[in-house]
Amino acid sequence: MKKTFHHAFGVDKSICVGCTHCMKVCPTQAIRIRGGKAELMANRCIDCGECYRACPVHAFKIEEDDLSAIHRFKVPVALVPAVMMAQFPDNVSTGQIYQAIHKLGFSRVFEVEQSVNFLKEKMMEYQQKNAARPLISTFCPATVRLIQVRFPALTDHFILLKPPHDLTAELVKNNLLNEGHDENEIGMFYITPCAAKIAAIKSPVGEEKSIIDGVINIDSLFNKIMYLLKNEEGISAADERTHLGADAITWSLTNGEAKHMKYTTLAIDGINNVDEFLEKLENEEINNVDFLELRACDESCAGGILCASNRFLVQGRLLRRASLSQQKTNNKSLTGKEKTEASAFLESKMTLDTIDARPVKLDEDLGTALKKMERIRELMCFLPGFDCGACGSPNCRALAEDVAQKRANISNCIFIQHTSLIDRDHAGRIIQKIWGDESLNKDCSKKGAKHEGN
Repeated sequence: MKKTFHHAFGVDKSICVGCTHCMKVCPTQAIRIRGGKAELMANRCIDCGECYRACPVHAFKIEEDDLSAIHRFKVPVALVPAVMMAQFPDNVSTGQIYQAIHKLGFSRVFEVEQSVNFLKEKMMEYQQKNAARPLISTFCPATVRLIQVRFPALTDHFILLKPPHDLTAELVKNNLLNEGHDENEIGMFYITPCAAKIAAIKSPVGEEKSIIDGVINIDSLFNKIMYLLKNEEGISAADERTHLGADAITWSLTNGEAKHMKYTTLAIDGINNVDEFLEKLENEEINNVDFLELRACDESCAGGILCASNRFLVQGRLLRRASLSQQKTNNKSLTGKEKTEASAFLESKMTLDTIDARPVKLDEDLGTALKKMERIRELMCFLPGFDCGACGSPNCRALAEDVAQKRANISNCIFIQHTSLIDRDHAGRIIQKIWGDESLNKDCSKKGAKHEGN
């Protein structure tokens, strides 16, 4: 493999209490509890954010580039998804948000969905020319990684076209170069609603390097913009901005892509729904589907883990904005009077390379892998199948695999400890290794206890 996954997540072990909430919700079983703290398995993690949502103490931290990074560039560009505009209450106009982003130091602001009309046409053409069924969108990087890791046989079904933020970034940078700016002067910064897009930009699939220089999360930028709007007078609508049509505005919502594709199409949101559907598809329980739009978050990007507002409010604002859109462009639009030139340029930049499968293997050697599989099946004869997670692995099957891979011992199972008549001191040492030295001590400050939070 050319490179490993970049991950936007990390665990702050000074905060983590080893509660197993994250371990239980992870769709790829990428988390274990060791020493009373959560540990991420990099080869399994898909940056979907379920652990971040589930953690009751906010121990999962997300990497992002600091806003000060834009000052390294003479021409810092903000690439903003339409979902960012929908974070704000109705009394804040899109033009005011543009102007506030300028005040924060960006010299140019562009909504990334400006390339959607071009992409929509190319996706429909792709569908006509390719026989593979179902074709699968690459819009959501978390679902792309899920397929690479859990359903590698489906990687040949991806539509190998870049998503809107990449296409718009290519076009914006090309226009700035044509204006006479030096390439090293231009900094492209994407404002992201989720961690998966951070990971995808830092280590993209289907291309060697992203054109985007940095990623800033929506939540942090939202707070800075709201502060400006509340504390600075005279933030009016920006003079220079582009206008999106209804299809572009709703592209990041559930069914934003699927409604434009032909034949039998499905739009599925929520990583567990996606995982369940793909398992049925892999087992040939589902047939005759021509196109799949798969999104990791409920309500798609409106429900991104870095969004500041309620996903249903965000969805409603986007739909209202789309209904008011007049499908028009102005002279500053990337696809306005120079639409032919823009489309020709995008055509040269739109294609992704083949996306590799990255299955989690028991061993690179097939013979050894088969022996480990047999060992797992033997171990499952003894494990109770309660999937309680007390062993520090998400379920009994995961513990059996960890034992076969020499990452754990079967005595980690508390029921095995009982049936094997392990002495109390030995059992205590096992518990301490998994859950930490103070795991069973009285603690009245923990959640739900007598002095919670004290």
